[in-house]
Amino acid sequence: MELIDGQYQVQGVKLPSITNEFGSPVYVYDADKIVSQYHRLKNVFGDLNVKLKYACKALTNINVLKLLKNEGAGCDAVSINEIKIALKAGYTANDIMFTPNCVNFKEIEEAVELGVMINIDNIPFLQLFGKKYGNSIPVCIRINPHITAGGNKKIQVGHVGSKFGISVLQLDEIVEVVNEYQLLVTGLHVHTGSDILDSDVWLKGAKIVFKAAKNFSELQFLDFGSGFKVAYHEGAHVTDIDQLGEKMNAAFKAFCEEYGRELEIWFEPGKFLVSESGYLLTTVNIIKETPACTFIGVDSGFNHLIRPMMYDAFHDIINISNPTGEKKVYNVVGNICETDTFASDRDISESKAGDILAFKNAGAYGFMMSSTFNSRFRPAEVMIVNGKAQLIRERDTFEDLIRGQVEIDL
Repeated sequence: MELIDGQYQVQGVKLPSITNEFGSPVYVYDADKIVSQYHRLKNVFGDLNVKLKYACKALTNINVLKLLKNEGAGCDAVSINEIKIALKAGYTANDIMFTPNCVNFKEIEEAVELGVMINIDNIPFLQLFGKKYGNSIPVCIRINPHITAGGNKKIQVGHVGSKFGISVLQLDEIVEVVNEYQLLVTGLHVHTGSDILDSDVWLKGAKIVFKAAKNFSELQFLDFGSGFKVAYHEGAHVTDIDQLGEKMNAAFKAFCEEYGRELEIWFEPGKFLVSESGYLLTTVNIIKETPACTFIGVDSGFNHLIRPMMYDAFHDIINISNPTGEKKVYNVVGNICETDTFASDRDISESKAGDILAFKNAGAYGFMMSSTFNSRFRPAEVMIVNGKAQLIRERDTFEDLIRGQVEIDL
């Protein structure tokens, strides 16, 4: 998003014009930013055989999946329906990694039928998988490295108390099951969390995986998950991916030499690819003065963007109707009948009813975590591609709210 001639624009499209055409609130994604983030990350690992599997739970719109597929990305899915959307978007089964958690085993069986790579994160399912498939179907194993890292504790998933992965302390049990059923283990996986600043966290996880890998002779890849931190405001600390790439390149090459052959190295970026591409555009409904503060009330709420309430996530907010106006201090709140504060004590250009506010970094886990709470419609989604704003999801209608409800005689 650039301020050009007094108006905020993306690829030459003036952002206020999008609400004029598609209504408010509306999610807007910059396709160029997604593509540039993909190549930026892929290129930092030098000459390693790297594959990026887009963690599509971040933003599962089929057009985003198609965009990244066209650039060469694979897909990381966490549900059977994400797999089916990826297949519909044109990914081959070989492009897709399935990393479920606490699902019914029938979902894994269905995924096997679809032909995708299965990533198992618990011993009971590893045993069931062995009994049913033996060594006829390759499998990846997710290891919990017992590393506490990342931002908000709700997005730390590699610590000892996490439900994700098989504890590294249970490696002997893993090997016992693998040997009992002659499982064909072609990958090992580790993921510690999101918003990781220290590149050494990946190296620490890598050392654990490298050590575990000595127990498996048929490996084709090692998957180090994701967690790359992006900037939520100017001057924010981010993951130094160049430094990470340099360190991982050296460490992985040394491991492959010791292992005896070159393996693929996988990562599963989600937020890194789409977060900065996205904006949630909302309309100011009211300016409400109180003895304590001044509220900007917008036509959205945590039903559309729950991250500030759920994770204390920071989203920069800009009045794109008055981009150069005098700054005033506001609390930005929504129209939901619950506390839904987006921001407190925030410096924003002087605002009035009818102005358009843009929430930045709204591409990841924005629309995907939205709901129809308070029986309000989910917003439309728009993607800017080649300098043109195109509708990629229609706004909900009243019919969408009642679809599936069955009236009975009372």
